[in-house]
Amino acid sequence: MPVVETLTSIENILLQIGPIVSVILIVLGGLAYGMAQTQPSDQRGKYITTAYALIAGGIVVAAITGAATFIASQSTTLITDKPATIVKP
Repeated sequence: MPVVETLTSIENILLQIGPIVSVILIVLGGLAYGMAQTQPSDQRGKYITTAYALIAGGIVVAAITGAATFIASQSTTLITDKPATIVKP
């Protein structure tokens, strides 16, 4: 079924690039937070808000990456009305 193959390919892509994207977002968030400390007080809030958003995005990407196999198997079960047999690479 083409839908199952598509879900499996999306899962594999996410498992490959998810951790890298997550770490990049968290590191960029840390850098933005560090830069915020060097800014005047009227601009500091903008930098800190950006830093928190980057860090939260990194955590969300990490959580989705960790649950990618579960999400793919549940999606396949809902679409095909039978249990999924997704094989990890």
